[in-house]
Amino acid sequence: MYAIVKAGGHQEKVEVGDTILVNRLAAKKGETVEFPVALVVDGSKVTIAAADLAKISVKGEVVDDEAKGPKIRIQKFKNKTGVARRKGHRQKLSIVKITEIA
Repeated sequence: MYAIVKAGGHQEKVEVGDTILVNRLAAKKGETVEFPVALVVDGSKVTIAAADLAKISVKGEVVDDEAKGPKIRIQKFKNKTGVARRKGHRQKLSIVKITEIA
């Protein structure tokens, strides 16, 4: 059984026991979070109706709330003017372990 959930502006395919990286959540380490469900597949049965999905919940536990993504380097350059600028960015993430699909 797996589900497609909406997490931090993205959709993720999750099963019980999976660990996912999502954009920083307000929950602290050890807290439980619930994700809205977009689709559920249980064997050959696929659930996509909004009324049926409202009854299903996907819960997970925050494993780490201070993770960071890979460094992205940004370089801006303008020819013949001596203007060059370098900048970096690391996205703040939360690591969530899926505990229940019910």
